[in-house]
Amino acid sequence: MSKDAAAPPAKKKGGAKKLIIIGAAVALLGGGGAAAGFYAAGSMHKEAGPVEDPNMPRLVKKGEKPEDVAAKYAPAAGEHGEAAETDAEAVEPEHPHKPVDLPSPRNPSAYQATYYQIPAPFTSNMSDSDAFAQISIAASTYYDQRVITAIQTHELAIRSAILMMLAQEQELDLATPQGKERLQGKLVKIINNVLKDRTGYGGVDNVYFTNFVIQ
Repeated sequence: MSKDAAAPPAKKKGGAKKLIIIGAAVALLGGGGAAAGFYAAGSMHKEAGPVEDPNMPRLVKKGEKPEDVAAKYAPAAGEHGEAAETDAEAVEPEHPHKPVDLPSPRNPSAYQATYYQIPAPFTSNMSDSDAFAQISIAASTYYDQRVITAIQTHELAIRSAILMMLAQEQELDLATPQGKERLQGKLVKIINNVLKDRTGYGGVDNVYFTNFVIQ
């Protein structure tokens, strides 16, 4: 009888082992589930990527229209970067973001270039002679219509900055192809600097001479 009475405790001990094993398995499954959850969350976060600033113009792909891209991505009314009011007394709000240079696309052939001819020519005396230069220029951009609109809006500021620069140029420099190329680079920088100061972004990729006379 004593041997039979001792049997039940041994069975109970085995049951305790099963409970421990089951508990460990649940813990492992729970840990694995948590790890999978963290991994999935990390993957989703990685795929989401950075949020692009809606105030910045977008590159225009081949087949798209600059004005359509601008309308699609421009901030809605009431958000930062909205267009100035039509009221003449309204004050245009300052741009809420740090001025940036919009980079040129790595593969320009995949994007649509837009050209804008600045209407009136630029005429200025040379710094080293009595001669004067008269140039007409057009600007190009791979970004949406907001860049061209900014050039039109701030044309007076752009014109003033360009004329001040031209007054410091020398006739001998502008008479050479190398001098004209350097002048192109200066014009791109001047226009982009004015746009960044007024809107927070540049976007002009190049400047082209449509007329160039030194007399």
